Parts: sequence; structure tokens; C-alpha cells
Amino acid sequence: MRQGVRLEPLLQAISDFIDEHREIVEQVRRDLVRGLRRPKTGRRGLTPQQVLRSLVLKRVKNWDYRELRERIADGMTLRQFTDCQPVPKHQAFHRDFNRLTPDTLRAINDLVVQAAVDLGLEDGSKLRVDTTVVETDIHHPTDNTLLWDVVRVITRSVCYLAAALNLRRFKGFCDRRRAARRRMQEIQRMTTRQRQGQQREAYRSLIGIAEEVVESAQVVLQNTSTANGKDLFADLAVAGIRDEIAHYCDLGSRVIDQARRRVLDGEQVANAEKIYSIFEPHTDLIKRGKVRTPIEFGHKVFLAESAQGLITQYEVLEGNPSDEIHVTPSLKRHRKAFGRAPELYGADRGFFSEKNLQSCERRGVNVVSIPQRGGKKAPEREAHEKSAPFKQGQRFRAGIEGRISVLSRGRGMKRCLAEGIERFELWVAAAVLANNLMVIAALLTKRSRRRRANK
Repeated sequence: MRQGVRLEPLLQAISDFIDEHREIVEQVRRDLVRGLRRPKTGRRGLTPQQVLRSLVLKRVKNWDYRELRERIADGMTLRQFTDCQPVPKHQAFHRDFNRLTPDTLRAINDLVVQAAVDLGLEDGSKLRVDTTVVETDIHHPTDNTLLWDVVRVITRSVCYLAAALNLRRFKGFCDRRRAARRRMQEIQRMTTRQRQGQQREAYRSLIGIAEEVVESAQVVLQNTSTANGKDLFADLAVAGIRDEIAHYCDLGSRVIDQARRRVLDGEQVANAEKIYSIFEPHTDLIKRGKVRTPIEFGHKVFLAESAQGLITQYEVLEGNPSDEIHVTPSLKRHRKAFGRAPELYGADRGFFSEKNLQSCERRGVNVVSIPQRGGKKAPEREAHEKSAPFKQGQRFRAGIEGRISVLSRGRGMKRCLAEGIERFELWVAAAVLANNLMVIAALLTKRSRRRRANK
């Protein structure tokens, strides 16, 4: 400090805010000790303070685990912020972050918003809402690449099982990866004219290979139902690999069924019945009418933002529901958080419906700035949308587009690199938490400067 090495003002404000609100750290502590019989014994791990501060720093800077560890180890001020002395390995951060649950981070976000209200930083007078898509970490799904994924993953897992049982290979199980890869690449390289005459036969061959692999793997599971390893750890490894094979066999059967129905039978399979990745089977297909991205693979996320930039509500949605269903629930949650309805409610035309307008007026919203969607506007409606309050509401609504951009590019919410739906929700919640803490820190810093200037 004598040499002028100090923490960045925003990070210092976040650090002070966390120190003053110990209940936030207590939420993290409950997750870290969940399931432990004697949490106070054994090797010391990361403390709840270190876990929370490191998680916030990771999302604020949008670093991966290795870079997070290297930056903390290399920077004196970041070690001061995270309180990591000594700095653990990156696996420790990964392990403890994954112990957190989406419900815990949602509770922490609610506490942060409530703290902002208690500090007088936000009064809930305005609310703007929108939806965005967070992608899952998958390749673009096609029937041939999905079938190839099934063949290679199941074959690889069966090889692991054989090695765990000290076997060279299983009798009756053939490695068909080379044949499947060739069929997949053949389909990929077909021209439009070739696909009209040769695609069905190539798919029929690839589907046959995938079926053979799945059936052979199921036979291996039956034959090894009573097999044991050489010790307890080997038994646990064998059980885990068998569960993995059974999991991918079930997904493989779904991929084979949808490929046969779509390609060979010419059936139109509903999106709800499709599977877009065997690694992230929870992935949804989202069509929002965007020119650059007509089709997106991931999950739709609903966001509600206050006038000061705090994200007061967020929700990971299932499927591709219409935006208009979120208006009434968002008003209920807003009233629960702030004790009042917003004076201004801003949204784009996707949220429009006569029922939503009536719901907003009935709940005490003074200005409902939601443009009409399609159809010919009545003279009264057209005059309302040309009024100054409505236009001001639309200018206010446009601010949430910038917030979504910050979350996507600056906080890493564009593409979820974690696995599973629970970690997907955790990924979104961590980005929202980092945003809210940054906004509160900026508001507190601004207030402190104003007070010093008035003295």
C-alpha cells in the first residue's frame, strides 16, 4: 500500500459489500458442507469466502479455471481480493464451484437485490424484460454426426470397461468406428445432386452400424452384470463405466430412431421428440426469427432488469415458449421484491397481448410500453404508441439489449461450457450475480465520490 499497489476500485467495492453481508457467504457455506458427515475434520479446503470471491472474479473477468488460478497467483491485489493464501490448483476451484447449486445462487442474487433496495440504490420504479438464448457446448447436430457420436462414444466406453476388467476385448463386440466414420464423412461430402440418389443408402448403412454397436454393448452389459474388479476401487470404476454405457445406449437408441424416421421413412419428427446431442441431451432448438442465427441450440433465458441495471429476475426456460407468458409472473415477482408495481413496464412486441395490457393496468402500472404485434392498429392504439411516455418507455426498454450484450460477451453467458442442465443454470446464475455485484459496486463508488465532493 505504501508503494501505491491497491485493489481496483470496483473490486474493492465488491469486497466491502461481501464483508458487510455475511448472509451471502453463509449460503455458500451450506452448500460446501452439504453431504459431509464431519465437515470440520480432514484437509482444509477453500473457505466459503474464497469460493464466493473466486467465483465472482471468474465471471467478472470471464476467465477459465486455469487462467483464474494463474492470475490470482501472479497478482498481489487479486490474492488480496480472493483471500487465497496459498493459491490452490485450478481443480480445487472447479470442484468447489460445482458443489454450489442453482437454488443457492438464486437465493444469493435475491439477497443482493434486497441489499441494493435497503441501501437505497434501487426503488423498483421501472422494469424492462427480454429473452435471450444461451448456447450449449455442442457441435451443429446432423443425423450422420449424431450417429457417429453414438458409435465412437459407446465403443470407447466398452474398451474402458474391458481394460478395467483386465480383458483385451469382449467376445462378439466389434470395433466399427472406422466404418462409421467413413459413412459419416461420405454423407458430409455429398453434393446436392448426390444426396437425392445416394443419401438414403449411406444412411441405411450408418444406421445399421449404430444399431449393431448399441445391441453389442447391451449384450456386454448383460454379460458383465456380475463381473468384479481386482479391488474396491476397480469395482467402483467398473460400476461407473457400466452406468455410462447404459446411459449412452439409451440415448443412442433415440438417435437411431429419429434418424430412421426422418431420413428413411420421411417422417416429420416434432422438435420435442428430437435429441440434438448425446453429451447435452437437455438442449433445445430455438427459432426466434433472427436473420443471422435462424436456429440456435441451447436454452431460452428470461431476464428482467431494473432502472439501475440490476437483474432482478432470471429464469432458464424449457423449450421455446412464447414471450407473452412472462408478463404477469414478472409483475408478481417484482411486487414481492420491491413491495410495489413498477411505474413503467417496457418490453418488445413479442410480449404483447391484450390480456397482458389489462394485467399491467390492473396491477397498477402507469405506463405499459409494449408495442402491438402485427395486425392493423386501432386509432387509439396508434395514438398511444406515438405518445411521449410510450416512446420514452421504448427508449428505456432498449437498454436491456446492451445488458444482454454485456452478459454474453463480458460475463461469458453466450455459450455455456459446463455439462448438464444443473450446471447450465449455475452458469447463468453466476453471470447474473457478477453483473449485479458490478452494478452495486459502481453505484456505491459513485455515491462515495459524490459525498466526498460535497464535503
